[in-house]
Formats: sequence, structure tokens, C-alpha cells
Amino acid sequence: MTVLPPPLHPWFTPRNLLWASVAVAVITITLKTLAWVVTGSVGLLSDAMESFVNLASAVFALAMVTVAQRPADDDHPYGHHKAEYFSSGFEGVLIVGVSLGILWAAGHRLMEPQPLTQVGWGLGLSVASSALNGLLAWIMFRSAREHRSIALEADARHLVTDVWTSAGVLVGIAGAALTGWLWLDAVAAIAVALNILKEGVELVWRSSQGLMDAAVEPEVQATIDATLQQFVAAQPPGAVRFDHVSTRRAGQRQFVDMHLHMPAHWTLRHAAELRGQVERALMAAVPGLRATIELLPTDVEAHFDDRPDVLKETTK
Repeated sequence: MTVLPPPLHPWFTPRNLLWASVAVAVITITLKTLAWVVTGSVGLLSDAMESFVNLASAVFALAMVTVAQRPADDDHPYGHHKAEYFSSGFEGVLIVGVSLGILWAAGHRLMEPQPLTQVGWGLGLSVASSALNGLLAWIMFRSAREHRSIALEADARHLVTDVWTSAGVLVGIAGAALTGWLWLDAVAAIAVALNILKEGVELVWRSSQGLMDAAVEPEVQATIDATLQQFVAAQPPGAVRFDHVSTRRAGQRQFVDMHLHMPAHWTLRHAAELRGQVERALMAAVPGLRATIELLPTDVEAHFDDRPDVLKETTK
């Protein structure tokens, strides 16, 4: 049995944490820029460049989360939850762009190594900024799971890549300082750039899948199936069945559509009561789920998946 961690304090909402991400980005930009200035390390320069992307990403994510929280309206009857996918996609594109910039700068430094100065100060400033990013990323991952926020998860993943960037840069700088091999600084920057490039591509892919109405996660689908099976088992054999069960997710919101077949002699009240029970059970089992259930007699099949020419033939 999986033991879930206790919920975070109510203050740790996606909007509040993204505001915190903006503040931390400003602090880390200051610390890492100072580290680059005092050392002259191209690795620390690449680290500072990524922090500027952290700031832009956090601001954009904050805007998209604000939009996603708007209630449904006439133009958007299913809500605005997909706005979060634009945030994670934008963040992924920025990560890819920064990685390419780091590769370009590191390539030049690899060809023309330069001595490093005041390495101790530079390493200290970089470690302090990485500690801030790591702590915030841990809290954001916890909150992203609780609130099902892909924008918050994307920002947390970006902060983690920033921590890995700093770790790789620190190894390169320390190695260069201890051995005198100045090219280690550039090699560390290149390795880190390739790592965050992979992270950026994955974020863009996940966002595209969300915008294309991807199905819910396998574990959520299993929960839905188990909930429906409980109602099938509670009725006489063959009396009730579910089919055409399809799901999709849109940010924090999840949707499931299905057909509920039942005996034709049941009264409308009886059928509506069962449908209400199914809807409440699904929403209790999967928070944020919205169910659409069409009632049909047991011996009637739907044909909404048939081709248009087949439908014309059957109506003649």
C-alpha cells in the first residue's frame, strides 16, 4: 500500500508558489551573475543565462495559471484549464533555446580557454542559489501533484534542471581549478546543456499531448474501470453494462464520457438515480473528474463511431 505524504499548507497554491518562483529567480540571477563576474567562468555564465529563463518562465506560468483558474463561460463551457499547457510548452521552448545558447558559448570557450579567478566566491554564490532552487522545486513538485497543475510541474522541472546545471558547472570549475585544465569548465557547460536540452524537448512533447486531448493516466483509467465494475457487480447479471468509455484531460480537469446500458422497462427515475450514483462515485474516486453519461436500453447500441456513409444507409 502506497503511503501518501501529508498535504502541504493551504498557502502553497500554484499561484503563490509561482510568485515565489519569480522572487527566487530574481535572487538567483543576482547571485549567479555575481559569480560569473568574479570568476569569468563560461559555466557560471551559462548558469546565469538559465536563471533569466527561469524568471521569464515563472512570469508566463503565473499568467497562464491565472487564466486557467477562470470559471467556465459561454465561450469556454469546459473552462480554461488547457491554458497551463501553453505555459509548459513555452517553458520547454525556452529551455531548448537556452541549451543551444550555452552550447554556443561553451564551444567558443573550449577553443579558447581562459583562466578563472576567485573560484571560492563563485562556487559559494552558486551553491547558495542552487539550494534556493532545490528547496522551491521540491515544494512545487508536491503541490503540483496535489493540484494536478502541469504549469507548476513544468516550472519545478525547470528549477531541477537549474540545480543540475549548477552542479555540473561546480564540478567543472572545481576540476579546472585543481588540475589547471581550463577546458573542463567548457566541457561541464556542454554536458549540462545537453541535459537540459533533453528536459526541454520532453516538456514540449508533454504539452503537445495535453493540447491534443490525451487520455487520462493509466492509473486514473484503472480507477474509473474499477468504480464502474462495482456498479455492474451490484446488479443482476447482464442488467447493467458500460461501453464507449473515453477519457481526456485538460490541465487540472479530467473528463470521461460513456454509455450506461440498463433494462428498457426501468423507469426514468430509477435510471436517473443510478446515473447520479455513478457520477458521484466517479467524482469521489477521481478528484476533478467530470463525467458525461448517456442512458441507453440494454439491447440498443450507439453508432456515433460509424462512418457518415454507413449512417446514411441505415436511415434509408
